[in-house]
Amino acid sequence: MMSPKPAIPDDRLARSSPVRPAPLQVIHILGNSMRIWSVYSLYRYVSTQEESIVAFIFTCLVPATIIFLVLQKPWKGRALPNSQVVPTVVNGGIMALYYVLWGKGLLACGPLLALLGEYAGAVLGVLSAALYGRNVNLFKKVGGLAAMLLSYYLLSNGWATRTSFPFYSSGAEEEVPVKAVGMKDMVVPLTAGILSALRRVIARRISLKNQLKRRLHSITVASATCFLFPVAMWDTILGSTSDSIVKFQFPSWAYVSTILFGIVFAFYVDNLAEERLHIVFSSPRHLMATSCCVILMETLYGFNFSVLGFLLCTAILGFGIYQATSLDRSKRGTPLESHELSNGAFRTDLPVTSLPS
Repeated sequence: MMSPKPAIPDDRLARSSPVRPAPLQVIHILGNSMRIWSVYSLYRYVSTQEESIVAFIFTCLVPATIIFLVLQKPWKGRALPNSQVVPTVVNGGIMALYYVLWGKGLLACGPLLALLGEYAGAVLGVLSAALYGRNVNLFKKVGGLAAMLLSYYLLSNGWATRTSFPFYSSGAEEEVPVKAVGMKDMVVPLTAGILSALRRVIARRISLKNQLKRRLHSITVASATCFLFPVAMWDTILGSTSDSIVKFQFPSWAYVSTILFGIVFAFYVDNLAEERLHIVFSSPRHLMATSCCVILMETLYGFNFSVLGFLLCTAILGFGIYQATSLDRSKRGTPLESHELSNGAFRTDLPVTSLPS
């Protein structure tokens, strides 16, 4: 007769259970805050200087590429196979297109809508459920997609501004109502958000380890810089003065913060949040942290901002993201699969070649 298995002490259970250290959460919040601050600084600088934002982003990508290549050294270590390098280079083209659309959306819609538009990538969760989902309530995901569209529709109609929020009663008559952006202009940052999520999905699929993911990301940023070069030069020739290139050489807080916090540090913070804290980008928890930072930045910069309208729109958006990325968790094996699908990734048992590239 077999003796019963001895019970595991409570302290061993505590050590074996997943722990989310407080310092990592602080790093994630600070990194996200600095990235959002860099976005507001970039918007203030480009909107006042009337410079080409695509060319400005390109000049930021050049030193960021050098930093990634120096830190990761993708040419050292085990040689990367073509089955990983080729999709990585293609992923760089997607990143370049993302930066073009994101920059245009930032100028047209402002930093608030540009930041919230990045969460439109959660629609990939609906797509993956429709194509590959098993035991998933498709109506729940479609309802989540409808809630997301409703939130973006309200945001595009100015519900996050004081003068356009329907339930706002103002005693100050001198404040001029701000013209609503409109859903037509909102399509640009939403498309950029979907491309950003697709880029993350492809990067996760072709990298098996965290160290390999960093090496491949340096190649992705380098290829994105090469793809963005002709677009930036063409945009500079058409939309800027002849001395705009010279102006970009002078360092400013918008330039330095975009390089360090908007591109370099943001990647490592998101990677840490995904690997250690299990917080993917297109998730309600990430949206909650971003919303707090946006409220702080909107207040500090003195924009026409309605906290109540913004919270209402983000609550609807968070509910839509939760429904669109929800899984039948009782029938999933490991938490990693659920986190992977929650950001729009496809099932892990699919071959890499089946991904869109």
